[in-house]
Amino acid sequence: MPEFESVWSDLQGVAFSQGYLDAGGVRTRYLHAGDPSKPTLVLLHGSGGHAEAYVRNLEAHAEHFSTWSIDMLGHGYTDKPGHLLEIPHYVDHLAAVLDTIGAQRAHISGESLGGWVASRFAVDHPDRLERLVLNTAGGSQADPEVMKRIITLSMAAAENPSWETVQARIKWLMADKSKDYDDIVASRQRVYRQPGFVNAMRDIMALQDPEIRQRNLMSPSDYGAITAPTLVLWTSDDPTADTTEGRRISEMIPGARFEVMQGCGHWPQYEDPKTFNRLHIDFLVGR
Repeated sequence: MPEFESVWSDLQGVAFSQGYLDAGGVRTRYLHAGDPSKPTLVLLHGSGGHAEAYVRNLEAHAEHFSTWSIDMLGHGYTDKPGHLLEIPHYVDHLAAVLDTIGAQRAHISGESLGGWVASRFAVDHPDRLERLVLNTAGGSQADPEVMKRIITLSMAAAENPSWETVQARIKWLMADKSKDYDDIVASRQRVYRQPGFVNAMRDIMALQDPEIRQRNLMSPSDYGAITAPTLVLWTSDDPTADTTEGRRISEMIPGARFEVMQGCGHWPQYEDPKTFNRLHIDFLVGR
């Protein structure tokens, strides 16, 4: 019998808290694990996602860091501002989160949209960044087919958050399509059933609009301006771009390390947490 994958079992035995911060007036949901006296690490999920993207990583990282996984602006249970969301909005919110938790500097690790936000944060706030991880990160290109696919799957799930539509959105992230991902699907279904979430998803999807995306993209000079030690992490089965794009990003960032995880899609931190945690922690602690 296949083992049932549960968000709760991933967190069972982990000393963690769930709550809300007032980040510059934005009610922001978080998961936190680790001693607050340790260096700060903030984990940023992808477009349409939420803090549960990192449930399999909190325990390992809490040994070394005060680890925060947040629902980004307009996402999850964090406040919905009611306007189209572009990268500067997310960057400002991230800076406000750091202010609220009293972290002048932090390690920032972002997946997909979170990686895009993290890379822009690295350019705009270099003095606040220790180390940077870009995990199957967005922001380097505009692929019309991928953008269309993200809009189609995301809006279908938000407009009719049935088991089938939400599961299709989750399975698109994963390399292994044979699993059902029931607990993650149930978690996201609850998020998408919040009143007004259809409008929130439309605001989130702004970055899939070609004109809006173009003015938010990271340029080669932007990547070249990143001064923080950086890990670019890609996967063998990422649905948004192949490994050549990940390598291209790494080559634009001075001194960046490039790693590829095999047998994973867009959520390597969830699909293969053991490998991800090892690579991620080794880099963040300077090994």
